[in-house]
Amino acid sequence: MRKYVIAALCCLLSLFALAGCKSSVPENTVFSVDDLSGKKIGVQLGTTGDTLVSEYEEDGSGTVVERYNKGNDAIQALKQGKVDAVVIDIQPAKAFTEANSDLTILEEEFVNEDYALCISKSRPELKASINEAIRALKENGTLDNILKNYIGEDAGKTPYVTPEGTEHSNGTLVMATNAYFKPYEYYEGGEIVGIDVDMATAIADYLGMNLKIEDMEFDSIITAVQSGKADFGAAGMTVTPERLKNIDFSDTYTTSQQVIVVRDNDAIGANSNIIEKFKNDFLTDNRYEFLLTGLRNTIIIAVCAALMGILIGFFVAVIRSTHDKTGGLTIANFICNIYLTVIRGTPTMVQLLIIYYIIFGSVDINKLAVAILAFGINSGAYVAEIFRSGIMSIDNGQFEAARSLGLTYKKTFIYVILPQAFKNVLPALANEFIVLLKETSISGYIGLTDLTRGGDIIRSNTYDAMLPLFVVALIYLVLVVILSALVKKLERRLRSNERRL
Repeated sequence: MRKYVIAALCCLLSLFALAGCKSSVPENTVFSVDDLSGKKIGVQLGTTGDTLVSEYEEDGSGTVVERYNKGNDAIQALKQGKVDAVVIDIQPAKAFTEANSDLTILEEEFVNEDYALCISKSRPELKASINEAIRALKENGTLDNILKNYIGEDAGKTPYVTPEGTEHSNGTLVMATNAYFKPYEYYEGGEIVGIDVDMATAIADYLGMNLKIEDMEFDSIITAVQSGKADFGAAGMTVTPERLKNIDFSDTYTTSQQVIVVRDNDAIGANSNIIEKFKNDFLTDNRYEFLLTGLRNTIIIAVCAALMGILIGFFVAVIRSTHDKTGGLTIANFICNIYLTVIRGTPTMVQLLIIYYIIFGSVDINKLAVAILAFGINSGAYVAEIFRSGIMSIDNGQFEAARSLGLTYKKTFIYVILPQAFKNVLPALANEFIVLLKETSISGYIGLTDLTRGGDIIRSNTYDAMLPLFVVALIYLVLVVILSALVKKLERRLRSNERRL
């Protein structure tokens, strides 16, 4: 196994070296809003910037809008020359440019906007309570102090602290957010902090409630609020006519601007060495803990879902193979065929979202359990066909021989067919587990921190894509190599047992 691990490491190091080679990036050609026409524009999916620049795609100028799940992904694309400009909110833009000396913000504003909290249309009483809290926080100066604590010269001087004697006996207020939007919400020291977090905490304190934060993809926030997974959404959201069709909003709590971020032609790229990047990416604020947490969740999901998939797959395979051989279990076979058709015919991510936001929409269920259930059901469909092919590959003569010795169909199936079928399908089962392990990377769409999302959180804090992505890839690769080696060892043991028999 050691030689495979060494080979994998060498492969990753080679890719790392290639990625480290400085490539030529085209000069900036966007110097005003008028220059956006005909260019490639990067935006965060579902944001106000996305809505506004979409109009450029329809003016016949050849403008292309590249949509990314996270703002820092759009910024990374800009740095690499994949897009010509990024339209994003001004405060995150300032954070991006402070961390990347080769980027700059155009002085010309793109548009002004107001931020508010999104609330379900079916909860007017909650909207009224939150609006009352926002008005009180404005009047007593708490909201101004929260904003000053993150923006301006007095940043860090007026942190919000829950007033002494505050009771939290009225339940829990759940906030949905996307913690990649500094200074409104971002990770620091393993915790989600920012303007929206402090404001939400202050609102919860005013209402006598505890605050619970759910981190998820930006385009999932409104869905979470609509389905009842969250009471409100706070992620620097702008009220737009399109959003008002599906969701309600609180009163405005601050104003902002959409600005244009471009490459700075005059900037001198100051490249830090690998050791400095590694320390900044993983050791500063113990950011490696995001990877450890993600790895733990990934392994738990993969192992539990694989066991669940084997149970479901075995049950379905027995029904289908019994029907094929005897013609019985017609109704059960029909149900199994529907299950296989639906699960194998739809994407895993869609199934995950349906289970979390629709089937368990009004249920407060652990996200880890949802992921295990979704991946287990999905894996079961593929395992079923693997088991069935193994069972059907056993020659009918073995059935007949066992029956002639007086064994029942059940005993023949258990003691003669299944042991051989299992040995035949073992490599395919191992491959299914490897695929399942990698598929868990979509768990972040329901706000669960898996290995991939752990890397994303690090990227959102450091604005460095290379090291976090390569380390995540390396961890996945090592896991797969170890699993492959263990399966080969098991196969050899099975063959040696067969020779002894």
